[in-house]
Amino acid sequence: MTINCKGNLLDLSTPKVMGILNITPDSFFDGGKYKTDADFLKQTEKMLTEGAAIIDVGAYSSRPNAVFVSEAEEIERLTPIVALLVKQFPDIILSVDTFRAEVAKAAIENGAAIINDIAAGLLDDNMLNVIAETKVPYIMMHMRGTPQTMATLTHYDDIVKEMIFYFSERIAAAINLGINDIIIDPGFGFAKTLEQNYEVLQKLELFQMLEVPLLSAVSRKSMIYKLLETSPQEALNGTTFLNTVSLMKGAKILRVHDVKEAVECVKLFEVLQQSK
Repeated sequence: MTINCKGNLLDLSTPKVMGILNITPDSFFDGGKYKTDADFLKQTEKMLTEGAAIIDVGAYSSRPNAVFVSEAEEIERLTPIVALLVKQFPDIILSVDTFRAEVAKAAIENGAAIINDIAAGLLDDNMLNVIAETKVPYIMMHMRGTPQTMATLTHYDDIVKEMIFYFSERIAAAINLGINDIIIDPGFGFAKTLEQNYEVLQKLELFQMLEVPLLSAVSRKSMIYKLLETSPQEALNGTTFLNTVSLMKGAKILRVHDVKEAVECVKLFEVLQQSK
């Protein structure tokens, strides 16, 4: 199971860790923490040194009720950082978190290797065309509505069945355009109640029927800290536990704020698998 990142094959037979680099001022955990080029370079180097295989950069917070950011502002925030990281770390596999086709295109032109789309192409009709033209791997997430409206769109008759149908449709649309490298993300916290998040996690192995790699992104999310009655800052232990559950249920990529701990999870999981 491999994905082609700018000519380099990333082997997902061993799960990989994706480190989060937020360049937004309002992300739920680390918004505004990194402000200068030196900050971005230092944090990226730290995550790469700790074992991140992919760095995921976002310039538009997708947390519930996030502030709207224009396409022009997103591009202005994002492209200089993408170019900076690619120049400083020539071998970096850089993913860009955006649902806008023009932002994706600008990011790829500046060296991004993967597009991570919270909307699976449903918020921008041209997104799949851009991915098909540029031939980069594409992460498609499950969500309803927008970051501003998703919290009100949580009624499902059978959430996992409906999510699998959603992904089947989106994967078919992508394949029809010639997109080969597709990864799915269940979208924990997006248009899902706390209870629904845990139902999806409990049944995560069912998504393997779609026969594409699975990404799990639970890092410090409200499904952890609200249940434990704590805060994002206190949610690392819960994150590590749910990352482990994700691996045991088939996740091939862990998207995290804390790379070192996630890499340790993968190492221990791999030893456990080899001991069967």
